[in-house]
Amino acid sequence: MNVDGMILIGLLRCPETTASYDADAWNALVSIARAEQLLGTVARRLNGIAVPPEIAGILNEARINAGYQRRAALWEADCARRALADIESTVVLMKGTAYAAAGLKASEGRHIGDLDIMVARDALSATEKALLAAGWEWVKPDPYDDAYYRDHMHELPPLIHKDRDRMIDVHHNILPLTAKPKPDAVSMMAKAVLLDNGLYVFAHADMVIHSAAHLFADGELDGGLRNLWDIHCLLDEFSADDFWSELQLRATHHGLWPAVHLAARLAHLVYGTEIPRGWRTKHWQDRFYLKRFTARDAWGRGTRPFLRLLFYVRSHWLRMPPLMLARHLWKKWRMG
Repeated sequence: MNVDGMILIGLLRCPETTASYDADAWNALVSIARAEQLLGTVARRLNGIAVPPEIAGILNEARINAGYQRRAALWEADCARRALADIESTVVLMKGTAYAAAGLKASEGRHIGDLDIMVARDALSATEKALLAAGWEWVKPDPYDDAYYRDHMHELPPLIHKDRDRMIDVHHNILPLTAKPKPDAVSMMAKAVLLDNGLYVFAHADMVIHSAAHLFADGELDGGLRNLWDIHCLLDEFSADDFWSELQLRATHHGLWPAVHLAARLAHLVYGTEIPRGWRTKHWQDRFYLKRFTARDAWGRGTRPFLRLLFYVRSHWLRMPPLMLARHLWKKWRMG
């Protein structure tokens, strides 16, 4: 059976397509959705649609697991809020936990892993001390890794809670310090929106910009279909006449208009997201992104290894200048 990630895209766009699925198609869909961490989202999309009994059990389990992850993520966010109550900085929730806390459509069925927060850069030391005092511990004990994070990255080395086994990533920006775009973190935090729980989330435009930057200006596109689904949901929910002009202005201000434009047009190409007609320009590179997004076989295993390697190299190239990249890769290779 010649299947790739397009079977998952087809379902997310139009769940009714499952009416023609045989056992092999269902197995492929579940395997690919699980590999892309989209099984909970698939379960939500298939609510009210008849599926085989064996698949119904899998989807029900995915719904239960997504609900558990949501509750655990919000609880962890509240634990962080209490631990950081005395620091002199806004604490901004990011990614999946932010979507859940704000009640956004992007959180429906979404897999939520680590807790990501952002604080002012001059509050990093106080944040670090408060979290360590509240039971979090360092994940990366190697001195090189620790120094690399502190000197070059947009976040502290990751921490994990010694009792709850939950990780937290503390950001002070949305891209590494060595990346070419220099997002205005101060402006992002100034425009952040206060929630009822005392924590903040990015304003709508900045939330989309962060998601686009995370996918196209930093990472190697692992989990790309899930992250692009986030962008689709955010654009669909925020879309209004004045939103698109604000998004372009903010993206240009942060130096991330190319990444945001790419995210919007690929969301339109892949999921049919409604975007302004003037944003629907095509680029010869788009087909390679689509091939990378869909590089899965019927068992959910990665395919197109050379294309994956190219995007892996691209992700590191975006993060740091050539000489620094060469030194970093040489050091990591020697460390094994």
